[in-house]
Amino acid sequence: MEPLELVFWAAVGLLVYTHLGYPLLLLALSRLRRRDARLEVSPGAELPGVTLVVAAHDEETVIGRWVASALALDYPRDLLSVVVACDGCTDATADRARQAGADTVLELERGGKVAGLNAAVAGARTPVLAFADANSTWEPAALRLLIGALGREGVGYVCGQVRFVAPEGTANQEGLYWRYEMAVRELESELGGITAGNGAINAVRREAYVELEPTRGQDISFPFELAKRGWRSSYEPRALASEPMAPTIQGEFRRKRRMMAGAWNTILRTGLLSPRGYRPLYALEIYSHRLLRYATPILHLVALGANLALLGEGAVYTATLAAQLAFAAAALLGGVLPLRPLLVARYYAAVTAASAAGLWDLLRHGVPRTWESVEGTR
Repeated sequence: MEPLELVFWAAVGLLVYTHLGYPLLLLALSRLRRRDARLEVSPGAELPGVTLVVAAHDEETVIGRWVASALALDYPRDLLSVVVACDGCTDATADRARQAGADTVLELERGGKVAGLNAAVAGARTPVLAFADANSTWEPAALRLLIGALGREGVGYVCGQVRFVAPEGTANQEGLYWRYEMAVRELESELGGITAGNGAINAVRREAYVELEPTRGQDISFPFELAKRGWRSSYEPRALASEPMAPTIQGEFRRKRRMMAGAWNTILRTGLLSPRGYRPLYALEIYSHRLLRYATPILHLVALGANLALLGEGAVYTATLAAQLAFAAAALLGGVLPLRPLLVARYYAAVTAASAAGLWDLLRHGVPRTWESVEGTR
């Protein structure tokens, strides 16, 4: 086989492994391993104090609802401290948070989400810290379930499951992707531990908390940082939260592009790719789920370029190029024909392009500390 053919088939093989082979490998490994029993927190069990934090920037339309839902959790009120960290708010977020009953409202200069969370944690004295998004709503039992997961030996961080609420007729297929992602995450949780968390619903032991530099995100950083410190990160699918989905694929692209700039920053400029401190199974998860998943646009470009160069070397390369072009055509048609297969192709193309755009943004401008809400998600 010629070197160019090796390049082509390696790129194709890695793409297939990343999206299909890796989940199947996890499934096979999980069948060989005894599952840990899920821990329940009984109504009479002694519960730890929890500080529940949200970082908010100009969230006056939703912050009252969020505080109300936090106070309605099935958790003793005297053990729960609700904190709103206002990140340079220019509206009535702080006043409405106080009116809704938040225990602490911090009015901070604009520094970004992670800076706000760090400031809130600095004043916390509880053994457990929990974090949410301002537009998320937790189910009443969610916090108890997170606490139960933290009760497992060695678990320092746990995230729950978000169910996206989609407007009727939306073309955004984030819900389908997220169900796939959560299935993979549950398998990882049973094996080496999850490789990314969820900012909408998660909790961490106070002694395991890592104060991150403000350009980094907790979602992708906490699991691997804690793994290097001897902690395990887990996923509790029964701890449920709901959150509005971006109503358009354009809005989802903008959201993913911003997120991917931060993700690429973590991959390239921190110790995520260093195997030091990882157990072998967790290292496999990191390289499969993080590095290869985010490198998908690069692999697609390599496969396309090599395929073009191989035209005339056999009918198989004509067929593979036709398949790639057909997928691209399906993604374009998804913009005018709302058929599910076409919409899925369009979503995949959009999020793959968002990963490439996020890398480009990082290389040109670095990672922005601040964020703006995507229209329709509040």
